[in-house]
Amino acid sequence: MMTIGLTGGIGSGKTTVANFFKELGIPIYIADIEAKKIMNSSLEVREELIALFGEEAFIGGALNRKFIASKVFSNNDLLQKLNHIVHPQVAKHFKTWAKHQNSPYIIYEAAILFENNAQDNCDYTILVTAPKDIKLKRLQKRDDSSVEEIESRMSKQWNDSQKIKLANFVITNTDLADTKVQVYQLHSKLLGLGKA
Repeated sequence: MMTIGLTGGIGSGKTTVANFFKELGIPIYIADIEAKKIMNSSLEVREELIALFGEEAFIGGALNRKFIASKVFSNNDLLQKLNHIVHPQVAKHFKTWAKHQNSPYIIYEAAILFENNAQDNCDYTILVTAPKDIKLKRLQKRDDSSVEEIESRMSKQWNDSQKIKLANFVITNTDLADTKVQVYQLHSKLLGLGKA
């Protein structure tokens, strides 16, 4: 069974693309969602987060996401330490999840796939792209964020030209109907690669 890494910058529409693959019956592992679950449920991770951020890391037993986000937002060193705590646990959880899937291929969706060298654990990678103005519009609509806030978040991720060099396939997500066609065509190609 092949593992396909799916990534894309903030606002590119990774989730939309993941959902199109899901409609085709492909199991999807969304690293960001699983990371949040692990941060809330793993005692080991909880202890490490409290050691790193202090007691405020949790409120009423639940992860204080806003507090942690505010801490790592402008501190790259803290962000690296956070990733160092969470990512190995996510990788371990993914391996267990993958063993229980029965499909020609599975998709591992992660915003910072290339930044974490996670592509090394994938057979192929897909990059979802969109022009910056479209990403900005989507994020303003979705998060009610200012352009400055969005651009600051974008600056923390690699840009598309850096990612394209590492991607096996690129889906340009500007028009939903066209994106769906690209997903269906790529699905057929991946099924062929799985048989090769």
